[in-house]
Amino acid sequence: MVDGWGQGGGWCNDLASCLERAQSRRGSTRYMTKMEVFSGILSSNASQNPDFYNWNRVKLRYCDGASFTGDAIFDNGTTTLHFKGQKIWEAIIHDLLPKGLGKARKALLSGCSAGGLATFHHCDNFAKHLPTNASVKCLSDAGFFLDGRDVSFNHTMRYFVKSLVTLQGIEKNLNRNCTSTLFFPDLCFFPQYMLRYISTPYFILNSAYDVFQFHHILVPPSADTHGLWNKCKQDPAACTPLQIAILQGFRLEMLATLRPFGIYSGRGGMFINSCFAHCQSESQDTWFQDDSPRINNKTIAEAVGDWYFSRKISKEIDCPYPCDTTCHNLIPYPRGQ
Repeated sequence: MVDGWGQGGGWCNDLASCLERAQSRRGSTRYMTKMEVFSGILSSNASQNPDFYNWNRVKLRYCDGASFTGDAIFDNGTTTLHFKGQKIWEAIIHDLLPKGLGKARKALLSGCSAGGLATFHHCDNFAKHLPTNASVKCLSDAGFFLDGRDVSFNHTMRYFVKSLVTLQGIEKNLNRNCTSTLFFPDLCFFPQYMLRYISTPYFILNSAYDVFQFHHILVPPSADTHGLWNKCKQDPAACTPLQIAILQGFRLEMLATLRPFGIYSGRGGMFINSCFAHCQSESQDTWFQDDSPRINNKTIAEAVGDWYFSRKISKEIDCPYPCDTTCHNLIPYPRGQ
């Protein structure tokens, strides 16, 4: 039994940001910590992680800046950058196969943020390496990044992704069923366009008000040059009625995008809560504790366990902000309103 977990860490889409990344823990093992905490879904404590505590657990260090999908060399004569996320993924898997992964009876590929996005891109490939009679499933935590317009009606995230895909040579590694269908194949970097082509059972854990998406897709700095959203970004209680309405619209867009998956995916699972959070499976306080976030009195750990072991249908969608008083938020959140 193997639980593989991919780290988050964003992406780089131009020379400046990738050079900066190369000199940090997000771009080189030289700067990474030598020890990592295994908590939440990776915990070995039965009381904190009842369904997966006794699994073999592997954490994949993230350093390529493209969710393990890049495969290119950038060379302008003075600077050379190697984008090898896809090769890194393949090397890690081939290293793990003879160490036990190749004989696993149960396996779960999970990840958070950019690592969560990576699970969409590599889920089916991961499953193909394991025995045909193995129970192989995938989970994305805070990785369902929307191809949405920002508050100035621009496709800021879409253009970011387009430059990322071009720079890092990603298109050839995207889901081919998806790229052959869309007029703009780079859009297949977004989970919403490739999800239908993933055949391996999948669980989507996300906040409908994901803080990263709120701050970088819905209201990126370029869309709020006068800082009208600054207070709202720091505290939802400071949002104007119009800003709350826009946030509720973003939630509805996410739910509408996920609706086909929720209806037609017989082996899929969901936990879409209404917290101002980002990544909830790796931290013990949000994964499984007495005061952890809940939907219908079910924690994230319980929802994922019910789905993985087919104990019951596990598709949980929260009521809209501010109804959920169980949230652990990255920004203040008025409880009990």
